[in-house]
Amino acid sequence: MAEVELTFEQIIRKFSEWAKNQTNIRSVIIIGSRARTDHPADEWADLDFVVFADDVPAYISQDSWVKNFGNVVLTFVEPAADGSIMERRVMYENGLDVDFAFIPLEMISQMLENVIPSELHNAFSRGAKVLFDKDGLVAQLVKKGIKKPVFKPPSKEEFLNCVSDFWFHAVWTAKHLRRGELWWAKSACDDHLKSILRKMLEWQARAKKGRNYDTWLRGRFLEQWADPKAVQELIAAFAHYDKKDVWQALINTMDILRWVAKETAQGFGYPYPTDADKYATALVLQFQLER
Repeated sequence: MAEVELTFEQIIRKFSEWAKNQTNIRSVIIIGSRARTDHPADEWADLDFVVFADDVPAYISQDSWVKNFGNVVLTFVEPAADGSIMERRVMYENGLDVDFAFIPLEMISQMLENVIPSELHNAFSRGAKVLFDKDGLVAQLVKKGIKKPVFKPPSKEEFLNCVSDFWFHAVWTAKHLRRGELWWAKSACDDHLKSILRKMLEWQARAKKGRNYDTWLRGRFLEQWADPKAVQELIAAFAHYDKKDVWQALINTMDILRWVAKETAQGFGYPYPTDADKYATALVLQFQLER
């Protein structure tokens, strides 16, 4: 008899049955696209559980329990959401990716009374389905969490700090390229500078299309919500592990940030630090010519 192929539906059923019998586990929610009925998940979507438990370390520090729901290929632990929450990530057979984020039970009351962490709030707003709720508190949390987040524009100081951070590290990257630290320079160009650029793209989109425009989180679906011109120019903004290519990627990243930040500044009514831009750019170009 042929073995039945593991599915997400089977994992949901098995985990729900198992978790209900665990005294420490009080509530379980599915979040994300697999919790939605209006927009079904595609074949690449993972499965995200949020688990409220009395004894979180019991599930984070051990991995034997994840074997109850399917054949495990690999598993590891990492911070989730804003860093205060831990999750155990599991890959089951057929490449099924399942995340179990564990939240201490006492945090429910704190989140009901105060503020839900922004990343968890964002996740709830993408879809949330309560599998069970032994204490009746999580339903209130989900109701609070799915309210549309209100975007707060950056202050003038926050905007200028972000732009200054970029230009400082553009020069910093050029210096490390001159020193011959290719790994370090490439990491700065394609990580730190790109994270600032991504934030600026989010601000630009909100400045042009309104505070309620959806820019997702941490660059997800950036190709759909960001300025099409910027998306096209990003093709040449990431480097191969090659000194000449990193130099060019750095210059291209600077060019994108410049016009995106200027549009953002105009949209929010803030000044753009033109003098700092010109000075930093001149230094980078000087270092590039002298290499």
